[in-house]
Amino acid sequence: MLLVETDWLEKNLSKVKIIDCSWHMPQTQRSGYNEYKSHHIPNSIFFDLDKNSRKDNTLPHMLVDQTSWDKIISNMGIEQNDEIVIYDNSDIVSSCRGWFNFIYYGHDPKLISVLNGGLKKWLKEKKKVTDKISTIRKSNYKSRERKVLVKNKKEIDQNINKKIFTLIDARSKERFEGKIPEPRKGLRSGCIKNSFCIPFNECLNDDKTFKNKYELQKIFKTSLENLEQKNIVFSCGSGVTACVLALAYSLINDKYHPCIYDGSWAEYGLI
Repeated sequence: MLLVETDWLEKNLSKVKIIDCSWHMPQTQRSGYNEYKSHHIPNSIFFDLDKNSRKDNTLPHMLVDQTSWDKIISNMGIEQNDEIVIYDNSDIVSSCRGWFNFIYYGHDPKLISVLNGGLKKWLKEKKKVTDKISTIRKSNYKSRERKVLVKNKKEIDQNINKKIFTLIDARSKERFEGKIPEPRKGLRSGCIKNSFCIPFNECLNDDKTFKNKYELQKIFKTSLENLEQKNIVFSCGSGVTACVLALAYSLINDKYHPCIYDGSWAEYGLI
């Protein structure tokens, strides 16, 4: 299941590993971890998107090396055969990034789900939360890196002329068209040549649940002639909301393997 509903998770709290992947943009002055300590879904483990990214790179949220990932996930007590549900308090965006990270490092995609609507929907339905942090028993996680699921800048540049894959940007139309400045300093405005734009929010309802399959098909048809196409790469500002589009497209094309440009505009737009 790509998505699980709140009622399903409530009935299966003890049968899955639950990860709180809440993350907020710096300007919000919110701390995902502090919010987690205050209240979270019972039995959930916190995954820090910033802390668990590469430290030897100035670009945000870049994937860590395989050895580091194995250590991170082992310290979270997760096993290779665990069924995982990821949620966030961040309008569903960072949970999708967490979902992609696990797929990239070889966890069975059938065992990874995102909680539809996230913590906001859970709280709105007055389901149980706690401030109790569960004791973790470390595991010995061994990943299998799937490097084909990430593109680098060289591949993005080559694709402009070769057109091997379709590149779709998850940023807003205004940012994509260069009509407003980028929120991150040191970046020019605009987009990658020959790319398309589907703002990630278009795939979500007001309550941050995903739109239905028919609605998503209509949205993706604005950029794709063939919804069975598999050579699609998603980008955004820093590699997070690109994963929202990757999950949304996976909901209408079950043969698609999520692929993103990890550096995204944070790298490509450097002045």
